[in-house]
Amino acid sequence: MSGWRGALTAVVVLAGGAAHGAPLEAYGKLPSLEIGAISASGAEVAVVVTNGEERRIVVKDLDKNTVPLLATVGSTKVRDLRWAGDQHLILTTSSTQTPITVQADKAEWFFASDIDVPNKKLRPLLGDVEGSMNVLEGLPIVRTVDGRPLVMLRGITFVNSHGVLGLYRVDLAHAGTRLAETGQTDTDDIIVGSDGQAVAQSLYDRISGRWGLKAKQGQVWRDLLARDEPIDPPDVMGLGRSPRTILIAGNQNDNFEWKELNLDSGRSEAIPASDSQAPIHDPMTGRLIGFVATVGDQTRYTFFAAQDEQAWKAVAAAFPGDRVSLVSWSNDRRRILVRVDSATAGPAYNVVNLATREGAWLGAEYEGLKPEDIGPVRPLRFKAADGLELTGYLTLPNGREAKALPLIVFPHGGPAARDAPGFDWWAQAMASRGYAVLQVNYRGSAGFGWEFQKAGFGEWGRKMQTDLSDGVRYLAEQGLIDPKRVCIVGGSYGGYAALAGATLQKGVYRCAVSFGGVADLRRLISYSRGRSGRIALRYWTRYMGAEDLGDPVLAAYSPALHAAEASAPILLIHGKDDTVVPLDQSTEMADALKRAGKPVELVVQNNADHWLSLGATRLQMLQATMAFVEKNNPPR
Repeated sequence: MSGWRGALTAVVVLAGGAAHGAPLEAYGKLPSLEIGAISASGAEVAVVVTNGEERRIVVKDLDKNTVPLLATVGSTKVRDLRWAGDQHLILTTSSTQTPITVQADKAEWFFASDIDVPNKKLRPLLGDVEGSMNVLEGLPIVRTVDGRPLVMLRGITFVNSHGVLGLYRVDLAHAGTRLAETGQTDTDDIIVGSDGQAVAQSLYDRISGRWGLKAKQGQVWRDLLARDEPIDPPDVMGLGRSPRTILIAGNQNDNFEWKELNLDSGRSEAIPASDSQAPIHDPMTGRLIGFVATVGDQTRYTFFAAQDEQAWKAVAAAFPGDRVSLVSWSNDRRRILVRVDSATAGPAYNVVNLATREGAWLGAEYEGLKPEDIGPVRPLRFKAADGLELTGYLTLPNGREAKALPLIVFPHGGPAARDAPGFDWWAQAMASRGYAVLQVNYRGSAGFGWEFQKAGFGEWGRKMQTDLSDGVRYLAEQGLIDPKRVCIVGGSYGGYAALAGATLQKGVYRCAVSFGGVADLRRLISYSRGRSGRIALRYWTRYMGAEDLGDPVLAAYSPALHAAEASAPILLIHGKDDTVVPLDQSTEMADALKRAGKPVELVVQNNADHWLSLGATRLQMLQATMAFVEKNNPPR
């Protein structure tokens, strides 16, 4: 199973992959391989392969070494790919649009299609159902019932002209879809049992903050739980270990908890958990079989069954020193698709056959990158000015001595997210130009326990911001970087941190780049509340430390309202299709800086969303960023 992923395999060659030079194009293009899945029997693997802006679905027969399907989907944004048996692929795509048939906001809407692999036919799903809005709410659900694959979709159905969540059953054999279950006004999820039937639904009133859970017994829905959750409604994470249990994760009494809840008795059993944990479910039944969690700098897999635990240990042992992630596996869990992230060669995909104890490389995630194009990544531990322990990662430029380097501070978005160890295309691209790149898991980041996340409440623009500059101070004390040659680059909340670094802080940064960043806190909250209700106001003000929209703290920490205090040149990059942080956040910031006579550049990207989903806009962002940084903070 070991051995390097040398020549490109037939999958990549058939998809038209070509070698690229090492400059920014090699990092900024879409991944060569994006998404993959193993069929139910393990006989076939499907992957999304890119060639420029074009995406293709490639199916490879692993036993015959043939390619039974090569389908072009163009520049469509592919979000998920999963098998239903061995003959059908369920494709999930998204598009930024404003519906014309119903009253709804411009948003990223998700759609499902069925690809009949033997007959090479694609059929959109939900469009044939009367009264359906033809969009997904959550990813498709696949179950194997009586030996046959069953697909269930959550979408919007209309009851008395009011949209509610519905559960739809797809008949793959006869190309039909029907409504199987109708939710209530506040239903936000419907949980599907191993038999393909609805077993529970969660409800949430975004105005009152009331959360509830109903269980289905026979044909009757019965109330099981109800409580006030104004900010953190629990997440229903799917089925538990048995057909009549479900998994619930959330904060209760200020403690993060996972519970397995019995739908018949209402009793629950606590499961040891962390907020970095994710469940692993059986591909046939949907039942819980294990967990994956990032603990410190390690990703750990834990399985309940000894056979699964032994199988995963055998897979991980085949790639010593690499970070191995489970992508997909066959129903019998004997063929496993894994992503193998090498510290020296970058990430690639391998199909492991446990029966033969052999592996087959599908190709590199970034085919144009060579080992010399990938900089080493060091884990960091340091203390903030107030003594709080912080962690992060430092990506170093390959081939340069780690001494007095120019630095780019690269804060993550969220803010309730985290930077993790492993390959990061954006950080590697910046390091390739001769910069050290610092990623700090500042207070308020998720994945380090509830107490650490709570430490960020009320610290937006305050200690969350100085945690970053404390990282700069630490690196300077180690002699690794030159503190007079530092810029800050970030997206989303990281974009806010970049703008705050140039306006609310002085003397730390020589330039700042914000992609899709927040500039006016009050306007962001108003926008989010208009789309998501009062929960958005409660969530954002928790981090911002504001009592309401009129709280002066919002103005005090809005970079757009402090443009006259900008101490460094600023580059703003924003997509017209950004539905998370609207474009007017960057245009307002640009106008304020211009009025103040401060140096600013604004790049507005057509067809760009919040996630850099298209290769052209992703590369444009990277090229504009590095040109700006190199002008204001040359690497040499």
